[in-house]
Amino acid sequence: MGQPLRIGLVGAGVISRQYLETIARLDDLELVAVADLDGSRAAAAADEYGARAVTVEEMLRRDDIDAVLNLTIPAAHAETSLAAMEAGKAVYVEKPLAATVEQGRVMLEAASAAGVILGSAPDTVLGTGVQTARAAIDEGMIGTPLSATATMVTPGHERWHPSPDFYYQPGGGPLLDMGPYYLTSLVTLLGPVVSVVGAASAIRSERVIGSGPRAGERIPVTTPTHVTGALTHASGAISTLLMSFDALSTHAANIEVHGTDGSLTVPDPNLFSGDVELDTGSGWKVLPVSAGYRRAGRGYGLADLFWSGAFAGDPSAGRAQGVLGFHVLEVMEAVLTAAAEGRSVPVTSTVDRPEAVLLDDR
Repeated sequence: MGQPLRIGLVGAGVISRQYLETIARLDDLELVAVADLDGSRAAAAADEYGARAVTVEEMLRRDDIDAVLNLTIPAAHAETSLAAMEAGKAVYVEKPLAATVEQGRVMLEAASAAGVILGSAPDTVLGTGVQTARAAIDEGMIGTPLSATATMVTPGHERWHPSPDFYYQPGGGPLLDMGPYYLTSLVTLLGPVVSVVGAASAIRSERVIGSGPRAGERIPVTTPTHVTGALTHASGAISTLLMSFDALSTHAANIEVHGTDGSLTVPDPNLFSGDVELDTGSGWKVLPVSAGYRRAGRGYGLADLFWSGAFAGDPSAGRAQGVLGFHVLEVMEAVLTAAAEGRSVPVTSTVDRPEAVLLDDR
């Protein structure tokens, strides 16, 4: 099987456990070290998963780490990733790729200059949910795709997250936080985006933390919390996007795709699996699982880069590439710019539609 990919994890917060569980069960991934601003949190994660707790500086000096898994808050994505790439480490970063397009562009340039791999979440699109929908589209089940809708409605993460501050700062909000799942899915299903229009608002200037040691504390809101956009894809298809932290619930499907001959519903893109339903005129029917990693979890984007050959001499291999994360980031920033300026905004980057994932039991 050869040597596994040796990983240093930075940021042992809430999302890290899902990554740690994936790394622990995949033989091709090995956790070597964990770093966090809270040393006790790093030590707890390292002890549980058989790694060593270190500082970020020590991690970047080590020669037994191939890739840094960057799970810091969005505002720190660029700084942490750039330091790792300067040290010659590959990087896989949580979504969004960076807090701004300019930071993301610098990261891509740094990866190219250093000759290292830059990968980006989300990797939920590699599971059976989105990939079964992708297979249905590729097989012509809905004819020519014409349009899609993507809807995410929640009253806000402060209800459950003990330290939700970053969700309400620039680089956060429903679009930057949850939009990557939906937009990466739309690009996987329909291809890249060429222009957008948008509208946005923030109806509350502060939020109240609902759980944990800071329960009852008020935090400021400095980024839009309700965002809508219309996206024109290079294919000519048009997607309508709604991302909100300002509503309680919705009956709308997470994603629907409509074509000349039928319609598809796609399961929650924040998850790896779920039912894909097809209607070609005789009612909705659940499609059998036909594509994707059956056992996918957070971290499969990094594993897919490894399995696809990105670490064996083909840096463009694999699906969770930084160029995809950058394109999605530019689309999101363009929606916010369009909303602020009341105009259509072109998306200057592009990306190949990611390669489909055949049904895989790993």
